[in-house]
Amino acid sequence: MSRTGLVDVHAHFVTDGYVAAARAAGIDHPDGMPGWPEWSVGKQLDLMERGGIAKACLSVSSPGVHFGDDEAARALAREVNAFGAEVRAAHPDRFGHFASLPLPDVDGALAEAAYALDELGADGVAVETNHHGRYLGDPAFAPLWAELDRRGAIVFVHPTSPPGADSVTLGRPRPMLEFLFDTARTASDLLLSGVLARHRGIRWILTHGGGALPLLADRIELFRPLLDGAALGGADAGATSTPDTVEQLGRLWYDMAGTPFPRQVPALDAAFGTERLLYGSDYCWTPLEAVLAQVASVDTAAQPVGETWRALTTRNADRLLSHRSRRLH
Repeated sequence: MSRTGLVDVHAHFVTDGYVAAARAAGIDHPDGMPGWPEWSVGKQLDLMERGGIAKACLSVSSPGVHFGDDEAARALAREVNAFGAEVRAAHPDRFGHFASLPLPDVDGALAEAAYALDELGADGVAVETNHHGRYLGDPAFAPLWAELDRRGAIVFVHPTSPPGADSVTLGRPRPMLEFLFDTARTASDLLLSGVLARHRGIRWILTHGGGALPLLADRIELFRPLLDGAALGGADAGATSTPDTVEQLGRLWYDMAGTPFPRQVPALDAAFGTERLLYGSDYCWTPLEAVLAQVASVDTAAQPVGETWRALTTRNADRLLSHRSRRLH
């Protein structure tokens, strides 16, 4: 019996030009990692063949494209997005693409989102959990969320290093712990700032099973009465119709990149269910053999009643990706 081909919503690429720009900005050990990975279309397709992955949505990972200069970030975003679009066009049945935005430059991000979605045909856009210390609930980002909401766009939220990372990571790679905490931090900021309630047309994807979020959702709800009315999902003070924390966070999409079994996916399921669970490999930042081991853990874990994790996540991905962002002129 043939296995269902996975749809990988969390696959990364790098280009020589992108790595050169990052190194020129002094980033030789991104997020405390030993160095930069290698990537090619051929290597990606080989992984997909060996892992039973039918399609991969490519994006640029942390640290994104903004290294301190707005104009340089706009140019680099355009460069990597053009490359991603070329790969997608050359292999339309195998690749999708989430376009990079040059945040925290909001005007640049608005222009690049329009270009990527309308001209390049991107499947969505990719942002980091914070951009130079500005989390996604920051009021400065409001025009971008309003535009992406009108488009019904997919927004893939990738974790990055938190502000002051060197003081909390104790010299260890930040993806090990801090990425998971930063995902929870930005998701709570989107919730408590009211962005999720105001912009329900955006289809948010959080990575690594939502990081620490499934374990913190009830605690966030516990603290909500201590916050003012503006923080309660954007509702008017005294309103009773604001969805609670678990309901709002349950509307988001979550990938299973990292270590989905035996604990990550069950924790996510207990908190939010699996109706919006997606597969994610995190290749090329996760090495090939580690991805294949992760895929094996998905295939050998206890399966959902009456189906498989492959079938469930692929059906969810098809549902998510089948609704393209609307073109606006």
